[in-house]
Amino acid sequence: MTSKHLSNTAFSSLNLHPDVLKGVEAAGFEFCTPIQADALPLALAGGDVAGQAQTGTGKSAAFLLAMLNRMKLNAPNDNRRKNDPRAMILAPTRELAIQIYNDAVTLNKGCDYRLCLAFGGTDYEKQRKDIEDGCDVLIGTPGRFIDYLKQKVFGLNHIQVVILDEADRMFDLGFIKDIRYVLRRLPEPEQRLNLMFSATLSQRVLELAYEHMNDPKLIQIEAESVAADRISQIIYYPANDEKLRLLIGILRKTDPSRTMVFVNTKRAAELVQATLQANNFSALAISGDVPQRKRMSMLTQFQSGELQILVGTDVASRGLHIDNVSHVFNYDLPQDPEDYVHRIGRTARAGADGTAISFGCENYAQGLPDIEKFVGYRIPMKPVEQELLADNITIPVIKRRPRPTGRRSGGGRGGPSKPGGGNRSSSRRRSSK
Repeated sequence: MTSKHLSNTAFSSLNLHPDVLKGVEAAGFEFCTPIQADALPLALAGGDVAGQAQTGTGKSAAFLLAMLNRMKLNAPNDNRRKNDPRAMILAPTRELAIQIYNDAVTLNKGCDYRLCLAFGGTDYEKQRKDIEDGCDVLIGTPGRFIDYLKQKVFGLNHIQVVILDEADRMFDLGFIKDIRYVLRRLPEPEQRLNLMFSATLSQRVLELAYEHMNDPKLIQIEAESVAADRISQIIYYPANDEKLRLLIGILRKTDPSRTMVFVNTKRAAELVQATLQANNFSALAISGDVPQRKRMSMLTQFQSGELQILVGTDVASRGLHIDNVSHVFNYDLPQDPEDYVHRIGRTARAGADGTAISFGCENYAQGLPDIEKFVGYRIPMKPVEQELLADNITIPVIKRRPRPTGRRSGGGRGGPSKPGGGNRSSSRRRSSK
């Protein structure tokens, strides 16, 4: 964290258990971010919190510290089985669940609680055995969480803390029935600490909060104003056949150290990846259909600097904690204004600065007025000058894959289904055609 991103509230001034403070020290934290300074005093006093905060502002540490403190001050019941968690955290994507787990490992240094993961795509038997061997805190995505719950791998009778992260994204991915399925099987709201964080506190998110929480206090840290202060934003208006030339031309001139390029469809992701690779850029595309092990390998390469450019649909716009992303490109403008904030929020994290470059092409420029209305300002425009358009680039031909037979219309991954129908932490169907 840079100093300009922090508040004047020191962690040492909060009513944290000494063992929890050991985790704060292990993480190297001294002063709270704004969301931590606002949410922690309330949660430490036992109050429920519904918070609006952009990814990268420290909300994970806020709810993890509140969780650990609650567990320290409230002993488990004598009849609790070792595989019945005392705290549960649900997140919309595998990547976010893993990131929360990694953050929890550090902050748990002084408490030594047993942390477990439950997310789809890999390690089914391993995750199951880990929970059966003993679980104090269970972090997961709704699909596999419910899968194990129905098989009685664990029970919910002894839950003391419930955390929902990126609640708005859970709605977007069709998880709301699954969330309600879980919440209705928990102890009464008055018997637990309930924390919900969301990038936007929409009416549907607030309804969930009031239905399943105990008179939550609303805290709002405005994401769009925070982003605007630290991100240099530009929009160009290229013709469709100029987009690849413009992307490569800008990349060659800026030589960004770590870059994310967002597109709206898997086909566009494949084309951008192939074109970047054909023109000597280190680039890979991530989407909901990429196997979990390959996804994690890509992210590791990107975080280490081995991979220069990560191309993604909106599955990559949230829950990825990657430091030092210098540039974000909206190769396609998002169709949902909120996604613009989430995408550009991959840069300028933890008080750093960043650059966000958007292309208002013929297909997606009509969404710009809604984006500017949502963020509350005009995005500066620059002309597409000839010198920015790369010459003599190689553009591979991407063959269209045959559509699988027997697949029901509208049954894509990430869409709604019955509770417990497997993990669906992929991009929205409109972003994965």
